[in-house]
Amino acid sequence: MPTFISGANITGLCSQLAENSVIDPKLYEKYHVKRGLRNSDGTGVMAGITNICNVHGYLMNEGEMEPIPGQLFFRGYSINDIVGSVEAEDRYGYEETAFLLLFGHLPTEKELKNFTTYISLKRDLPNGFVEDMILKAPSKNVMNKLARSVLALYSYDDDCESKGLENEMRTAVSLIAKLPVIMASAYQVKRRVFDNQSMIMHPLNYEENTAQTILSLLRPDRQYTKEEAQMLDVLLMLQAEHGGGNNSTFTCRVLTSSGTDPYSAYASAISSLKGPRHGGANLQVINMLDNFKANIKNWEDEGEVADYMRRTLRKETNDGSGLIYGMGHAVYTISDPRAVILKKKAFQLAKGREIEAEFRLLETIERLTPEVFREVKGSAKTMCANVDMYSGLVYRMLGIPDELFTPLFAVARMSGWAAHRMEEILTGNRIIRPAYKAIAKEREYIKIGNREG
Repeated sequence: MPTFISGANITGLCSQLAENSVIDPKLYEKYHVKRGLRNSDGTGVMAGITNICNVHGYLMNEGEMEPIPGQLFFRGYSINDIVGSVEAEDRYGYEETAFLLLFGHLPTEKELKNFTTYISLKRDLPNGFVEDMILKAPSKNVMNKLARSVLALYSYDDDCESKGLENEMRTAVSLIAKLPVIMASAYQVKRRVFDNQSMIMHPLNYEENTAQTILSLLRPDRQYTKEEAQMLDVLLMLQAEHGGGNNSTFTCRVLTSSGTDPYSAYASAISSLKGPRHGGANLQVINMLDNFKANIKNWEDEGEVADYMRRTLRKETNDGSGLIYGMGHAVYTISDPRAVILKKKAFQLAKGREIEAEFRLLETIERLTPEVFREVKGSAKTMCANVDMYSGLVYRMLGIPDELFTPLFAVARMSGWAAHRMEEILTGNRIIRPAYKAIAKEREYIKIGNREG
């Protein structure tokens, strides 16, 4: 047997790789390279123009960042007005939000009804897809299965390479419709194969909207309340879009700029969102909350909570990262409008229930973090809770399993990705290609017989 991949050999080679690949962080400053496409103040490098979404969290006043309450606009409409209108009229809003993002204007009642009906009728997966692509190739990670399934759908589409805008829209709406079904199917298969639990596959109910479909497919008895479905609907609305600079959307636009097919572009966005520094953050908040609950005796004692937070920031507790998950954002300073809306909804759902104590603990963490952060880190940066602070807790209150937190994010964000892909197709016209500063020195080639080792 070849010994190339034996433990000792591969460890030694990887050590050499690390030695030859590590770059001195000082060089980024020397060559004025903006790591992560970020400016020195943490803001993003301006890399494009979009008419889809505006994420507004600060003003620049004579070269200095001035914090303001966060604002989020979809096609010029405030997320507060969109959600507020839906709530006041006691209806659902995700389909309306998806329509707005895709087509650029608010739908009429007739347009919204037709669009919602069309999505419901497009939920069916191709014949044999669940058996061939999900049952026969299960995954422990639902996000992995989402990305693979989207790529696989390419093979079932006779017009997969068509460049027409109408075909792009058809594909986008089809994926908005199908992702919840793929997610639920992948989760049920995971339960049976890896968790040794029963797998329950429900038939589709074409009268249900996106939020209702998700709850209906996940729950064994298919039962849910209107309040629960509307709560999930709000979460989908809040996570539908967040500008062109977030990692998954930018990834989608990068692949789109190369001219590749929609399935490849959307699968890449899902793969980006899978990362714990992006879409996986809500699960990290929940894991942190569980850790705090287990190690803090009195959750209502702010002194004890603050002490444990200090230890967490010093990398002595939780996962050793030194982070308080759910706090801070690249753009928002005083507040994240999504978190403000979600916190209010979370309290309404938690009030009077046992889980209200967990909500209160999260609220305490949110309130104390800026002060404790200044004390431990010596930074006076304005800091607010982001949407991930309360989204995981809301999912738990809805009985949604932890492993579906990030897949639900992908289900919601599909409409935003689609809007950005089409904007890139219509207005980009250049392949996205940033530059990297090469620092490797020229070396004389050594003939193989003269190499040491």
